[in-house]
Amino acid sequence: MSLIDIGANLTHRSFEKDLSDVLDRAKAANVSHIIVTGSDLESSIESTQLSKQSPNYLSATAGVHPHNSKDCKNQHWEKISELCLTREVVAVGECGLDYNRNFSPRKIQREIFRKHLELASQINKPLFLHQRDAHEDFYNLLRECSSTDLSGVVHCFTDSEKALRDYLDLGLFIGITGWICDDKRGEELRRIVSFIPKDLLLIETDAPYLLPKNISPKPNSNRNEPCYLNIVVSMIAECSNQSKSEIAQQTRLNAAKLFSLPALLSAD
Repeated sequence: MSLIDIGANLTHRSFEKDLSDVLDRAKAANVSHIIVTGSDLESSIESTQLSKQSPNYLSATAGVHPHNSKDCKNQHWEKISELCLTREVVAVGECGLDYNRNFSPRKIQREIFRKHLELASQINKPLFLHQRDAHEDFYNLLRECSSTDLSGVVHCFTDSEKALRDYLDLGLFIGITGWICDDKRGEELRRIVSFIPKDLLLIETDAPYLLPKNISPKPNSNRNEPCYLNIVVSMIAECSNQSKSEIAQQTRLNAAKLFSLPALLSAD
């Protein structure tokens, strides 16, 4: 049961001392490929460098998370744009809108998000999207681009049924994380996950965040790792009346298609 983790923050400081062990555990858990998330210039550079070191196992995204929008100067954006042209970078982002904490002013978030949308259209790469408490503005900006070849994944989806159906209407993929394993917070997601068409479903850990709360026995650390991706698969299977192997195979094919990873299309 080969799995692809489409979103892991492996440049996070919590992985500094044991990243090699983390990758070994992921491989032992049948995670066949990991896409390393870039959320600002520094992490985008580091994600790209990691992917160069392990080109058959890691890919990268490059972009500016909405939290970091206020720090995105012109020279930073120029470098992000250059990174997005490299072979290692398979998606533009992490990008989008986050009105939950408003670490960056909303107007600036929207401006930087538009830059990502334009760039993705220009270079014909998918978007790695983030949205929290900002559905209407986020959706409207995406709709403005719907006449172009818009493609991408709404990463770590945790929103409502309405939001889900809006994104599916745009043909976007949906990324499911360990949020679905949370008894309280994941209740709505468990109810609606079966609404996601098989060919638009993706899986991810968002490591080191969102450790599945139903892990047994519980690990000593609250740090999430790609090796726990199979727990997300198990919960999706339970909620959608599918087998784990069906979800593994379909999400692997979906990831390979969206992110242009043809070598993985035939992986078992």
